Amino acid sequence: MKSLLGFVFKDIYLSLSVSFLLVLSLVILSSLAPSLFPFYFVLVVVSMLAFWLFSQLGYEVVAFFSKHLYIISIALLVLTLIIGNVTRGTIRWIPIGPFNLQPAEIARPFLLVFFAEYLTKENMTAKRFITSLGLLLLPVGLILVQPSLGVSILTSAGFLGVLVASRFNKKYILVGLVLAVAAIPLFWQIMAPYQRQRVTSFLGAGADPLGADYNSIQSQIAAGAGGLSGRGLGKGIQTQLSFLPAKQTDFIFSSVGEELGFIGAGLMLLATFTILFRLTVFMEKAINPSARAFLSGLFVTYLLQVFIHAGMNLGILPVTGIPFPLVSAGGSSLLATMIALGIAAGSYKGK
Repeated sequence: MKSLLGFVFKDIYLSLSVSFLLVLSLVILSSLAPSLFPFYFVLVVVSMLAFWLFSQLGYEVVAFFSKHLYIISIALLVLTLIIGNVTRGTIRWIPIGPFNLQPAEIARPFLLVFFAEYLTKENMTAKRFITSLGLLLLPVGLILVQPSLGVSILTSAGFLGVLVASRFNKKYILVGLVLAVAAIPLFWQIMAPYQRQRVTSFLGAGADPLGADYNSIQSQIAAGAGGLSGRGLGKGIQTQLSFLPAKQTDFIFSSVGEELGFIGAGLMLLATFTILFRLTVFMEKAINPSARAFLSGLFVTYLLQVFIHAGMNLGILPVTGIPFPLVSAGGSSLLATMIALGIAAGSYKGK
């Protein structure tokens, strides 16, 4: 308890922001999906314990096992394809009793640690850069096969954030961009039919309001229906009458907007950007270059996750299955985020 309180007072801004978002999540989810409780309370407690554990271990201890964590992550991704539950044509979850674990989410913070170690421990050469791309493509490819486009995008973005914070010849960025552009046709073919449909429907700007564009249109209606203070918990028309699909996961931002209004959604974003700001402070005080690279990757991933989630809820981006960190229902996403923030908390020195 003493060490936990020590961290709270070491960075009270991060602690308060995380706590606020967790409380907000419990409040809004109790309105949107009461059937999740009381089990979801257990998941929140487990995630808080994971946050405490990794913050106490410290970054250097976690980084020491980075290679092992990479191998375990790959093994879990392969295991998902072998024994995972098939749900609506996807294989993303491994059943563990009453809980469904999504290894792709759990792997993300550990992959960030691995790449931070790999890209900062030795001088970057062309061979090492190409090897790192191969090490990235392995987990990303396994995630795409599931398929999980959102998680694969976040994993790749995290790698880019780590790379930018590493010492390397900037020409490698150009090489990477060229390779990425060249891979677009292959990437398009790998995408599941429903994913391609989401992109084409977004480009069609509402051409199919009862089909492919339904989710996006309903989310925009919900987001704007709450006004300043919202309709009230349990009183949202879009959410409570189930016009809005995936209201507790992919469209939680719109749900908060309808039931708690601009004030609720604004506070949600304020707490989130406080977390992002603290990550930049941690970068300045990182214990070593590897920790700084990890924090950079986490910052890019977290920011992109929030941007994509809010963007698709407001209709300015295609619909992608990316949850809002710490707020959307989803034990694996919650646990992965708290692990990542716990590692971040143990990666800098001083107040």
